[in-house]
Amino acid sequence: MSYFKTALLLAGLTALFMGVGYLIGGANGALIALLVAAAMNIFTYWNSDRMVLSMYGAQEVDERAAPDLYRIVAELAGRASLPMPRVFIMDNPQPNAFATGRNPENAAVAVTTGLMQSLSREELAGVVAHELAHIKNHDTLLMTITATIAGAISMVAQFGMFFGGNRDNNNGPGLIGSLALMILAPLGAMLVQMAISRTREYAADEMGARICGQPMWLASALGRIEAAAHQVPNVDAERSPATAHMFIINPLSGQGMDNLFATHPSTDNRIAALQRLAAEIGGSTRSAPAFARSGAAPWSGTPRGTGRSPWGGQPRGRGPWG
Repeated sequence: MSYFKTALLLAGLTALFMGVGYLIGGANGALIALLVAAAMNIFTYWNSDRMVLSMYGAQEVDERAAPDLYRIVAELAGRASLPMPRVFIMDNPQPNAFATGRNPENAAVAVTTGLMQSLSREELAGVVAHELAHIKNHDTLLMTITATIAGAISMVAQFGMFFGGNRDNNNGPGLIGSLALMILAPLGAMLVQMAISRTREYAADEMGARICGQPMWLASALGRIEAAAHQVPNVDAERSPATAHMFIINPLSGQGMDNLFATHPSTDNRIAALQRLAAEIGGSTRSAPAFARSGAAPWSGTPRGTGRSPWGGQPRGRGPWG
């Protein structure tokens, strides 16, 4: 049902986009709009991961640079029957994370330094499992497509304002119609994008909880991240609010208008759903990943033998795992 709802919403977003093109230029306008969207989607399909990782200054790490984080990702990827994704760290004090990539074979998981320093090992595992669920569900590609189409709708609506206002109602939307188109079309696209994102977040929460075997790990992490996200600004996200839907928790501080249209469901509702899932499936030591059962040494906050942080900056204080 979740996939069916997502497909309907995506179809609605595509229809809205073609409708905007039709209002501006008739059948030819709809065709041109469709071709533009197709070209944008082809470009983002191949380059979306590099673009967003570069935008946030994410640095790739390996097992030597961040052994405990890498081990968590590797074990949970194995439990999810996924190829090992690339692992990135963003030097950002706000605790947050996202996944990107066009498919599971070309995926990446990125976490902030703030996330690593503020969560326990179990909470971090819950967050990583959530992001792996997005990869397994192919949500990373879906959200890239919806963001691209929504952006194209805004672009075409702006185009219609310049070229539609001088036409009469028989050949174009006219001035009043253009103004309405410029305002309502992007708003409608945003609402559909929000609905798709909310649907996928709930699905990723459930699958992520099942991957790590402990729903309350993720529930606890969501509560911590939500409390910190509105206190610690994410400057890069504030500059690019269109990427906010990619993070596990809305990274926007709420100081701008964009935050009125948050793409994430209520954190309280997400936690409540995870609590119900925990009561349904239970949780035991045997259902947890091996690193949580073995009493392995906690994350040290620095690569072994280097004295430098795994994100390439100056050494920082030790995190909550030691």
